[in-house]
Amino acid sequence: MSKYLIGILVAVGVLLSMSAYTIDERDKALLFSLGEIKDAELEPGLHFKMPLVNNVKKFDARILTLDARPERFLTVEKKNVTVDFFVKWRIEDVARYYRATRGQERLAQSRLAQIIKDGLRNEFAKRTIQQVVSGERAEIMASISTTSKQLAKELGIGVVDVRISQIDLPAEVSESVYDRMRAERARIAKELRAQGQEAAERLRAAADRERTVLLATAYKESQILRGEGDAQAAEIYAKAYSADPDFYSFHRSMESYRGAFRNKSDLMVLEPESEFFRFFKSPKGLK
Repeated sequence: MSKYLIGILVAVGVLLSMSAYTIDERDKALLFSLGEIKDAELEPGLHFKMPLVNNVKKFDARILTLDARPERFLTVEKKNVTVDFFVKWRIEDVARYYRATRGQERLAQSRLAQIIKDGLRNEFAKRTIQQVVSGERAEIMASISTTSKQLAKELGIGVVDVRISQIDLPAEVSESVYDRMRAERARIAKELRAQGQEAAERLRAAADRERTVLLATAYKESQILRGEGDAQAAEIYAKAYSADPDFYSFHRSMESYRGAFRNKSDLMVLEPESEFFRFFKSPKGLK
């Protein structure tokens, strides 16, 4: 009896070991019965399958990375750009994932890559090279992410993120783009120089006008002051002359002599009877 009991226990142990299986927290699993999905909502932990013909397939439930090869796309100008991108994705509906891809990760990535490429092709076809290279990369990624999430649900896949890592221009396109950029910068520089020249001319004209006004005002004031000075001098001369005409004449003559014979080299050719020498002949200037 003990031998039979031991045999029964061994058989039960073998059956239990063959029917038991575990599911890791990092995995998603499907329970199949004769090739058909019997259970797609298996929780992590220890499970038993009955009958033994049932089998379990496990799939990685972590976030996976699709790093596609660089692809060429046409812009609205019919210019090629080479785009390098990657996608973060994971399995969300394991049953749908299995039916769509037969559980093959390589096939799933291939179909997901095609979805992303189609989206990028549509987005780049609506934009110029300058827009895709410099200004609208974030908008492109946001649009692709939204579209791919909807389409990837058909594969049982959840798209976590889509990123464009690099956008390169072919050599022939790069040269034309750089030429266009240089021409644009040259145009801007020329426009700025013209604006600067115009501003300089305005400042120069304003300065010349102000200078002319200041000179005219100064000349006017100097003439007024000179006229007032001449008037005061004439008045002083008139008063001096009226006070003593003889002394005034003498003093003026002396000033004339001093001015005429300031240097030894001064020379005057006059007649002896000239009015200029009248005080040489007489202290009172009499002829």
